[in-house]
Amino acid sequence: MAAAACVVLGLGLIGGAATGSWLTGDGTDGDGRRNAFAAAGDLWHSSPVDKLFPPTVRGEGAGPGGSDRVWTRVAVAPDSGCKKAFDPLLRKALAPVGCLRLLRATYTDATRSHVTTVGLLFTKADSAAMAALRTRFEKQGLDRRRDLMPRPYAPVDGAAAGFGDGQRASWTLSVLTDAPVVVYAVSGFADGRTVGEPLPAEDAMKADSTKSPAQAGLGHDARGLADRVERSLRKSVDPAGEEPS
Repeated sequence: MAAAACVVLGLGLIGGAATGSWLTGDGTDGDGRRNAFAAAGDLWHSSPVDKLFPPTVRGEGAGPGGSDRVWTRVAVAPDSGCKKAFDPLLRKALAPVGCLRLLRATYTDATRSHVTTVGLLFTKADSAAMAALRTRFEKQGLDRRRDLMPRPYAPVDGAAAGFGDGQRASWTLSVLTDAPVVVYAVSGFADGRTVGEPLPAEDAMKADSTKSPAQAGLGHDARGLADRVERSLRKSVDPAGEEPS
């Protein structure tokens, strides 16, 4: 399994971190930005899985109250299309940018009581189309609708085996504008319990929320992992431009 995880992604593989140019230098050159955008779009087949989905992800201050989090990768999905990865309305909302490849990995927290799937949807779109999609998601609040949640990836056995659609508890989704990529994460309980009222990560991270996803810190899991996988994506394009988490 470990050896398989090190192959190139093309063979098997919302909250956002700070956006910006992936160039070395000041990022003001238009051709450079276009080159970085194109380079990011090639990562699905040119970057090892461990670079985009590290075996262990550390989230300093990423938990409730600024506590630290550590997540361990338990499964990596084969690269695929998008048909079965999203609820129908979300697939329709993402259709304008197309689906080139979808990469996913599932993690568990240090207590093995939470599971989180992180996804990188590589689109067929140019920067203008990505910007238009991001604007639509923000204006219409599409990243907060329960009927537009991404689906988890569950292997046949192990800690995430019971992580299905009914177990989704919190999620985040971010449409990047400096890369043809949509980053998302969806979290739930590892014991297979269903969640009647999933919360977007933004709501689940509110200190005064009494809902179970918030009380368990599942919004922090979704947001924290999505942010750090996005950072790994950026670092793969510009190793010199990534700051430590």
